[in-house]
Amino acid sequence: MRVLVLVAAALAAFPVAAQDVQGRNLAAGCAICHGTDGRSGIADSPLIPLAGLPRDHIASQMRAFRDGKRPATVMHQIAKGYTDSQIDALASWFAAQKR
Repeated sequence: MRVLVLVAAALAAFPVAAQDVQGRNLAAGCAICHGTDGRSGIADSPLIPLAGLPRDHIASQMRAFRDGKRPATVMHQIAKGYTDSQIDALASWFAAQKR
């Protein structure tokens, strides 16, 4: 019985772990501008650090870029390549990073 409970708990956590991995992998493409883990480390950078921002804020801004509702120089082009589930994974991953 105890083994069954442990297996059920592990399987329940799998989608979250898979989303974390997907978010981290997708976020690697953001590092060139926003820095590793969402912190650019460039003094006086005009780029917003993404680490620790609220998940819903990140997701809504990415969708606004993707859908042409928020003007940008590059982000509108980049965001067009992401699905809703990928945006959610990215937003969750960046939100979980320490500010």
